[in-house]
Amino acid sequence: MIRKYQEKRKGGDINSVLPLLVVFFPILLLVIPCVSTAGGLYLNEFGTPSMGVAGAGASAVASDASTSFHNPAGMTRIKGNELMGTAGLLNATVEFDPDANTPVSGGDGGNAGGLAPIIGGFYVHSLSDKWKVGANLITITGAVLDYDDDWTGRYLNTEVTLLTMTFFPTVAYQVNDWLSLGGGPQIMYADLEMKAKIPLPKDDGKVKIDGDDVAYGFGLGALVELSERTRFGLVYQSEIEPEFDGDVKISGPGTKKVGTDTKITLAQFIKVSGYHELNDRWALLGTVGWEDWSAFKNVNISTDQDTQKIPRDWKDTWKFAAGVHFRPVDNWLLQVGFSYDTSPVDSDDRTPDMPMDRQIRYAAGAQYKWSDRLSTGAQFVYADYGNAKIDNDLLKGDYKRNDIFFFALNANWKF
Repeated sequence: MIRKYQEKRKGGDINSVLPLLVVFFPILLLVIPCVSTAGGLYLNEFGTPSMGVAGAGASAVASDASTSFHNPAGMTRIKGNELMGTAGLLNATVEFDPDANTPVSGGDGGNAGGLAPIIGGFYVHSLSDKWKVGANLITITGAVLDYDDDWTGRYLNTEVTLLTMTFFPTVAYQVNDWLSLGGGPQIMYADLEMKAKIPLPKDDGKVKIDGDDVAYGFGLGALVELSERTRFGLVYQSEIEPEFDGDVKISGPGTKKVGTDTKITLAQFIKVSGYHELNDRWALLGTVGWEDWSAFKNVNISTDQDTQKIPRDWKDTWKFAAGVHFRPVDNWLLQVGFSYDTSPVDSDDRTPDMPMDRQIRYAAGAQYKWSDRLSTGAQFVYADYGNAKIDNDLLKGDYKRNDIFFFALNANWKF
């Protein structure tokens, strides 16, 4: 494959660049917060209290305004109106270790990670005892990956900067004493800028991609309350297919600028969560989820000159999470949790724009109730994304560091 790119260096036409460009776009999916908690390409951490248990039981707890996001059906447990605000930071460390026989000469890329802010808002409004409506707005912005310009994988990716914003209005209805149903549409806006290098006769050229899109999906939920101390939540997330319209600018001899149109599949998933209070002090939480990442077979990219499908060949993933709540005194809630997501891709199909492997999360958090109206909390998560070994025609090696630290605060008001 490298030989093919080198043979086309003199031409520099957009057709020869398309196979290189197409691998850039899916990095956007690493931070699109269009669903509550999932593995694969989605982040789990939005600053809500469930972050403190690695997402365990998120769709079953239903104790504050964030349930409008994690499971809309849980809003029927909210009395009156509630508003939650969250804010935090993530710090990613992504350090590649190339094998000696990697096809393209260059450095290891340095630390491609960095800081990014997390901001979220969640609201529940009571129309009556049985009918509730909610609204959720989440944003994440920042440079997600920034490799050195001369690294060995520079023809695949060097830098990406993006802004994402998701709006999720919800409605819930209490069918009877033990069953509630809810759901709503999801509206996601994403703006993306990406950079990479391309091989040219005398020196590397540059590729810059700008694109944005508004994509739509929906989420559904059910809450089953077996007793005041035991309940289960079931959520379904629809498939979403963002289609990015933007420009590709190729710098070098004969600078060119062309329009692009790229479609990517975000997997549907189903999750089941449980919450059980052992007594007034202790509670157990758990989640099992399935995600349909086998639907992510190709990335489709089109220009006015060509259309190509680049294979991804991902597979379905499973999520397992467990957590514990402990109340040492009435006003304090302490949390710990753990989660495991299976890997969505094998080493020969993995690419450095998406260094995804199995995911392990270790979480802790605390909530404090100041009054009947106000509670605040803090959560910390360490997410280990594995060594993400890459073994293909363009790049060989693995990641000696591939992890993210998350820290976030929240405040919940009742009024």
